[in-house]
Amino acid sequence: MSLSPHLAALEAESLHIIREAAAEFERPLMLYSIGKDSSVLLHLIRKAFLPALVPFPVLHIDTGWKFQAMYAFRDAQAKKFGLDLKVVQNPKKLNPFDHGPRYTDVMKTEALKAELARGKYDCAFGGARRDEEASRAKERVFSHRDAFQRWEPRRQRPELWSHVNSDLAKDESMRVFPLSNWTERDIWAYIRAEEIELVPLYFAAERPVVERDGQLFMVDDERFRLEPGEVPQMKKVRFRTLGCYPLTAAIESDAETLDEVLEELGQLGASERSGRMIDKDSAAAMERKKRQGYF
Repeated sequence: MSLSPHLAALEAESLHIIREAAAEFERPLMLYSIGKDSSVLLHLIRKAFLPALVPFPVLHIDTGWKFQAMYAFRDAQAKKFGLDLKVVQNPKKLNPFDHGPRYTDVMKTEALKAELARGKYDCAFGGARRDEEASRAKERVFSHRDAFQRWEPRRQRPELWSHVNSDLAKDESMRVFPLSNWTERDIWAYIRAEEIELVPLYFAAERPVVERDGQLFMVDDERFRLEPGEVPQMKKVRFRTLGCYPLTAAIESDAETLDEVLEELGQLGASERSGRMIDKDSAAAMERKKRQGYF
């Protein structure tokens, strides 16, 4: 399937951003979450450097609590595309049941900051989009981080007429977001047009779930803690976003194909990240995390 003029323009912009950043920075890497946006970003990065392999590492910050299907997909993609995949896990090994918001701070933010500092990476490509969530809407395409990898919204650099500023002082770094101007629908339409592989959890199937506070959580392995009286029920569900399975809610759906997902998007009223519990730790939770160094 050929790209529409709209998708072709988005693709061209993203390829330009990727090549510009790769030329400007000495030690780039890609942050890989295994989700659909990461899959599109990986596809674009591969396309930017074909026929060569991806010329920098791909980093997965592994909490140990991702869906089992995500791990299988990650390893298969790394093998298929010859990726220099780095998997990093914080040895503190907190779990999402006992440690609340501290779980994300330690297992994601601390682990990410430690690895970026250890490798002296000055550029980290990410698949965030401005339409996902309020704090991400504030991000620049080249988003500056200070020497402690903190983001300060009030000190962002202007990007007038798409001119970016890549200057860094000692120990500073940049997060680069080539998908900033894409929407959820753009992502799905591009996946269909380019035939990009995804984790099967994005498509509806019968899965064991429990309902908590009006949301459906998949019981992905024996570590899921059932509350008194809870019994997993088989329901036809899929996921709009993927993260740690005890913190990521599914939606009831019959969308088994890309065409059906795209048709369903027009009928969904809730935001894409409404099923991500880490966004709801407190008011402005995501912005607080990003200021501390979160993705």
